[in-house]
Amino acid sequence: MKLSTYNFLTSMAIKGVKVGYPLKLTISKKDVVESEFNPVFIERLLPKLDWSAIYGAAQVAECAEDIPESQPENITENEQLMQKLHHLLFEIDVLEGQLECPETGRVFPITDGIPNMLLNEDEV
Repeated sequence: MKLSTYNFLTSMAIKGVKVGYPLKLTISKKDVVESEFNPVFIERLLPKLDWSAIYGAAQVAECAEDIPESQPENITENEQLMQKLHHLLFEIDVLEGQLECPETGRVFPITDGIPNMLLNEDEV
């Protein structure tokens, strides 16, 4: 699972959950897979990112020293930061771990890079 995907996952479908975001991420196994840097794509993605969730993911992925705690206003003018953001979002691949609902504590496993977000019948 790429961390760009993590930014959009929520447990709001669980009965009684109001927000379900951001999920608490735990990484047991990760890989780094290089990909071509596309600054225009990153720039277009920026408005859709929850920066505090991205920073939290950076901490868990041990990349927090590369990402500022709050989103800089001139981020698109800082190519080095854009490349670090690209690395975090698109080159770190979470192979094993879990996502936890912040409201219920329900754990969703990540196995072979795929988060299992399926709910039990009583959770719907």
